Amino acid sequence: MKYGGTPTAVLGGVGPEEDAASQPGPRAWRRQAWPILALVGVLAIAAVIWGLVHDSSKPSVSKADVGKIADSKVGAAVNSLKNQPAAGVGIFNQVRPALVVIESDGIGHTKDSALGSGVIINTHGQILTALHVVQDAGSIKLTFADGSQSPATVQSTDTDHDIAVLNANQPPGVIVPAVLGGGARVGDQTFALGHPLGLVDSLTAGIISGLDRSFPLPNGRTIDGLIQFDAPVSPGNSGGPLLNTKGQVIGIVTGLANPSGNEDNVGIGFAVPIGAAGRAAGAPAQ
Repeated sequence: MKYGGTPTAVLGGVGPEEDAASQPGPRAWRRQAWPILALVGVLAIAAVIWGLVHDSSKPSVSKADVGKIADSKVGAAVNSLKNQPAAGVGIFNQVRPALVVIESDGIGHTKDSALGSGVIINTHGQILTALHVVQDAGSIKLTFADGSQSPATVQSTDTDHDIAVLNANQPPGVIVPAVLGGGARVGDQTFALGHPLGLVDSLTAGIISGLDRSFPLPNGRTIDGLIQFDAPVSPGNSGGPLLNTKGQVIGIVTGLANPSGNEDNVGIGFAVPIGAAGRAAGAPAQ
C-alpha cells in the first residue's frame, strides 16, 4: 500500500483505462466512414457522367445554324475557285520559257522562207520541231523566250513522223526544258502553243478529238498514228507543242486539215504523239 493513494476495487466491470480504450476514437471513426464516403463519391461521379452523356445527345446548334455554317463553307470554297486563274494561265507560264521561234530561209527548190515553232525538250537545249519547217533549209535562225537568237543545225530527222531535232549554236543562258507527257485520250482538254501566222506566243485550247489518225504531207508521204485535236492552229504552229492540262508536251503539231486545200484553219489539227517524236532525239518510248 502506497501512501497518499486510495485502493480501487474491480467488481464485474472495467477499469478506467480499459473503458477509455474500448470507446471509438478519431482514427476508428475514419476507418468506418471511408467506405461510405467512397460510395458517395462513386455515385456523384456516376451522376456527373450520366448528365454529360444525356446533355451531349442534345444538338449544340439548331438545324438552321447548321445550314448557315454549311452555306458559308460552300460559298467560301466557290469564291476561292472563282478567284483561281484559268488552267491555261499556268500552262502558258510553265511552257513559255521552252518555246522557240524558228525561221528558215532557202527552203527547197523555190528557196522560200518559213516560220514555225519548236520546243526545248532537255537540259542540253535540243529542240523538237516539224521536219517540213526546216527541211532543205539554207539557214535556220532561232529566237528564244529570253530574246536571244542563234543559228541552228539539224541534228537528226524522222521522215516517217515529220520530226526534226535542232541544235542551237548558242543556246540561251538559262535552259528551261518542257516536261514530256503522254497518255492522250479522246475528250481530254488540250492546248496548242506556237506562232500562228507570225503571232508569236499564241495559246489556243480545245479537246482531243481522235487518235491514230493519218495525214498526208505535201511531199506525198502519209503520217500515221497522229493525235487529232480541235484547238485552233494555223501556219506557224507547225513544230509547236500540244499540251495536256498539266502543261506536259503530249505531241508536236504537224498539220491542219482543210478540204479546200488552202492553209486556213477549219478547226482540225494533227500532232505527232510525243512518244514517236521524242525518239528522234533519243528519248525513251512513252
